[in-house]
Amino acid sequence: MHITPLSPSIGSTIQGLDLSQPLSVEMVAELRANWLDRQVIIIRGQSLSAAQYLTFAQQFGITDIYPFLKGLDEFPQITPVLKRENETVNFGGIWHSDTTYQPSPPMATILHALELPPVGGDTLFANQYLAYETLSDGLKGTLKNLKVVCRADKAAVSKTRVDRIAESGRNINENELMAIHPVVRTHPETGKKALFVNPAHACHFDNWTEAESEGLLSYLFTHQVKPEFLCRHVWKLGDIAIWDNRCTLHYPVNDYDGHRRLLHRSTLKGDKPV
Repeated sequence: MHITPLSPSIGSTIQGLDLSQPLSVEMVAELRANWLDRQVIIIRGQSLSAAQYLTFAQQFGITDIYPFLKGLDEFPQITPVLKRENETVNFGGIWHSDTTYQPSPPMATILHALELPPVGGDTLFANQYLAYETLSDGLKGTLKNLKVVCRADKAAVSKTRVDRIAESGRNINENELMAIHPVVRTHPETGKKALFVNPAHACHFDNWTEAESEGLLSYLFTHQVKPEFLCRHVWKLGDIAIWDNRCTLHYPVNDYDGHRRLLHRSTLKGDKPV
């Protein structure tokens, strides 16, 4: 197994693994340690069936079902992330952490690249440990006891799901999906603090109005994706990407109109943020 960093602050690329067969307990532990340290790992060159992909995902955690879309018939925990040649909107095309409108958002997301455009369609990731650590002590004090209301029906992210929901939606009422989380989250495994808001789902601070919340949330949204916190992953066919939703944001770049892109997606169950 050969590991190289994606950027100084976040991400690793891993080569020399074959995920078509279950990994040893020791290898899973080594992968998980690097993932917890680097937040995002990219395992190159994997040609996997849906069953093999799911077997690997389940070595990392308990797979969950995405609330809005039906998964594969045989494997409902696997959701196709698709943009067709004739479409101009990409699924989840905004900075976000996955499904923070749930009381216990996923701890991790896993993607497997099956079809890619000839160029473009990269994914950016942002280190939210650094986003928190680089705030002033005064602002950290202000945020310490704040909670944020996260919703599924925020307009900017809702429009990115329209095509797929029309095709394979679960008939879920997005207006009913809402959760309240601490603005600063303590990671349950590393013990480190991370900024836990995101532009896709964070609407306002708990017991604040949207108008009162707008200025501070806008500042945090800008701060948390500073270039020095980021890495950019250029996808190759067969890549498996695993990222920690508890301490990262991600953004799929929509710069490949006219080309098809398909990845398989699974999430792993997480716990209630504290």
